[in-house]
Amino acid sequence: MSDEDDLEDFETDQDDLEREDDEKETEEWEDYRKEGEESEDWISTPLTEDMMKEGLSLLCKTGNGLAHAYVKLEIKDRDLTDIHLLRSYIHLRYVDVSENHLTGLSPLNHLTHLLWLKADGNQLRSARLNELPYLQIASFAYNQITDTEGISHPRLASLDLKGNRIHMVTGLDPQKLISLHTLELRGNQLNSTLGINLPKLKNLFLAQNMLKKVEGLENLSNLTTLHLRDNQIETLSGFSKEMKSLQYLNLRGNMVADLGELAKLRDLPRLRALVLLDNPCTDENDYRQEALVQIAHLERLDKEFYEEEERAEADEIRQRMKEEQEQEAEVEPESELDQSST
Repeated sequence: MSDEDDLEDFETDQDDLEREDDEKETEEWEDYRKEGEESEDWISTPLTEDMMKEGLSLLCKTGNGLAHAYVKLEIKDRDLTDIHLLRSYIHLRYVDVSENHLTGLSPLNHLTHLLWLKADGNQLRSARLNELPYLQIASFAYNQITDTEGISHPRLASLDLKGNRIHMVTGLDPQKLISLHTLELRGNQLNSTLGINLPKLKNLFLAQNMLKKVEGLENLSNLTTLHLRDNQIETLSGFSKEMKSLQYLNLRGNMVADLGELAKLRDLPRLRALVLLDNPCTDENDYRQEALVQIAHLERLDKEFYEEEERAEADEIRQRMKEEQEQEAEVEPESELDQSST
């Protein structure tokens, strides 16, 4: 069995990525927060050989094919503060060190065959690691990470940094992160979308931050899913026709008050599903109709598909508006001629 086949078992499920935040996840986040705030003076608990024996599994051939080694390690919830021992386990491919008290991951720099890493619910201040050539999935959720520096793994496809303390995205180099297609930054303290210049990105999760607008995402031509739920966005400027793959946009729980803002989404050629629940503009009587008038190719609004009757009515309104604009355009030159002749 190849590394890629093994990795399928650990790949984040796309349906799970696109689901709405549920109560269970919110409670989990709060539990991590409280645990991290209760104490920073943990009793020193290093990783031991006995723990390794308990946590190792998945016997595979090593590189030369002549020897075997265990390549999967799970040491969750052991109150660990030190994983120095991992330096010598160079054949590990899958490592889960979640729910410990780790403040750093430098021993993992020696695991050059690593494919999958989960380090959620620790006390990490940074996700910085040396370049790991085969790392494809990495999760650092619910830590105390404050920046996105030091992440440069060429085969990294999915990066999870939700529930941290990141204010600004910096250091994500598109020349190095050439495989990254899913970036999870939900539940941080982001006040800007600048710094996410990753043209290969397909799924971007920015819910529960402090964003007031969208900016710097114009080059994300492969982006299909964008979650911006529960921010402070008032304007829909910042969306570009260059975002030609965007199909699903979630803006629930923001501060968009003017239905006219929807016209700024008109140039997104593949936008099919839009979520605007819990924005002030949804209180308008003609909200649903106006959205379809402005975005003719929209198929679903707030989880409800448009009916043929709604689509026909929107077409009529759009045609009527077009005719009125043409009439106005004809009247203007005539009035100018009248003024010039007097």
